[in-house]
Amino acid sequence: MSGPSEQLRALQQWVGKAEHDLRNAEYTLTLKEDCPFDTVCFHCQQCVEKYLKALLIAHAIDPPKIHDLGTLWKLIPSEAGLGLEASQIVPLNRYTVEARYPGDWEEITRAAAEVAVAIAREAREAVRACLPPEALRSDTH
Repeated sequence: MSGPSEQLRALQQWVGKAEHDLRNAEYTLTLKEDCPFDTVCFHCQQCVEKYLKALLIAHAIDPPKIHDLGTLWKLIPSEAGLGLEASQIVPLNRYTVEARYPGDWEEITRAAAEVAVAIAREAREAVRACLPPEALRSDTH
């Protein structure tokens, strides 16, 4: 990135996309019948991935084009003060594939989707506390 304004714009974009994923997951979970729990879980994984990438950008680290939350978490500098352990977010990794593709996967239940939303919300709060206020969009939760 060439400068502070470009970095801020990138941060705002990643935060905005992460918020869209969480909003989509939360709204979809309100469906009483035929709720696609796999979609809820996929959006939760995406929310956390995008927030971690925003945090990397905030520390002038270009985020790699990967989806593994544990690997992304390891790239975050300790001085970021994230207050989140990899073990709290890594359970969402399974949804990068299982939620998007057919296969012989364990069924994704409402309970699993509710846990995924809770993880995404917790990760959201932890990352947002580490980001500069100007990176946070005014149209978020």
